[in-house]
Amino acid sequence: MELKKRAGEILKILKELYPDAKAELNYSNPFELLIATILSAQTTDATVNKITPELFKKYPTPALLSKSKQTDVERIIKPSGFYHNKAKNIIETSKIIVEKFNGKVPDDMEGLLKLKGVSRKTANVVLANAFKKNEGIAVDTHVKRLSYRIGLTKKTEPEKIEKDLMILFDKKDWGFISNALILHGRRVCNAKKPLCDDCKINKYCEKNIQ
Repeated sequence: MELKKRAGEILKILKELYPDAKAELNYSNPFELLIATILSAQTTDATVNKITPELFKKYPTPALLSKSKQTDVERIIKPSGFYHNKAKNIIETSKIIVEKFNGKVPDDMEGLLKLKGVSRKTANVVLANAFKKNEGIAVDTHVKRLSYRIGLTKKTEPEKIEKDLMILFDKKDWGFISNALILHGRRVCNAKKPLCDDCKINKYCEKNIQ
């Protein structure tokens, strides 16, 4: 089956499986989602969701977080791992938001990439989920693994994978496809023991059509 058509069939199934696919990080505004996404690097959303209530209760705005003591922030976010760098990044990001963006999280790729600790993946998560804007496709470890397994890309670098996926899917579906692949990767197509017999897109998987 021609690749773009196969991508369309996979998209159709994922929309049936995960019609309301969205980020599983808990947040109530763009700032909270931004900070939570930065903290989610190399840890689980579940872990981040346990620590952000205390963080956001104490520092609910960029202005307050920008003036925080790094040691206090480190204490709160320590379970997320790499907490020295993460604390430094979210404090610096808050300062940039206050000083350069009038205290508001930028709602475009260019602005978001000026923030500390923000990659294209982080920016795409924030844009798609907080602002309902699709400027790209967030490629995390799940999207990377599934895209390769089901033959949507032969690339291994996130930015190259993103470009391949952007060609295969319509722009209006970019936010959805990332969230849906992440959910499918967590629930079915996991890294070590994928549940192939329970997978609804199994027939389109690269290993089954070679």
